Amino acid sequence: MIHLTVNGREMSLDVDPDTPLLWVLRDELRLTGTKFGCGVAQCGACTVMLDGMPRRSCVTPVGMIENASVTTIEGMEGPEISAVQAAWAAADVPQCGWCQSGQVMSATALLRQIPKPTDEEIDHAMGGNLCRCATYVRIRQAIHDAARTLEG
Repeated sequence: MIHLTVNGREMSLDVDPDTPLLWVLRDELRLTGTKFGCGVAQCGACTVMLDGMPRRSCVTPVGMIENASVTTIEGMEGPEISAVQAAWAAADVPQCGWCQSGQVMSATALLRQIPKPTDEEIDHAMGGNLCRCATYVRIRQAIHDAARTLEG
């Protein structure tokens, strides 16, 4: 049994410890907001929060994170994610939408760490998140817009 807290709920899961967290979330828990993109931690579509920090779930064996706290896009709360989601919509960031949960997770983590990031800080924090539709300019603008919203 693997013991985790997922989106605030403690649970025990009877899964192979080598199973990637992504597949536990999607197949066992039916939390499908976290997406499979590349399977090698290069695209960011599978990003979740692990103990409050962004982590690629496709390469994280569930047995390696025993007793950790996992937050998926479905469980995110707070002013940062609200500001990011509103800015995303206002800037028309989503196109096909496949990368968006990972993008939003990384942008939210950035704003929690650096409330008013520079372009360089945004590019660094978001560098591991690929967008097939190439909306990078809109993503950067939306992050700046979200930061201004949070600033008041």
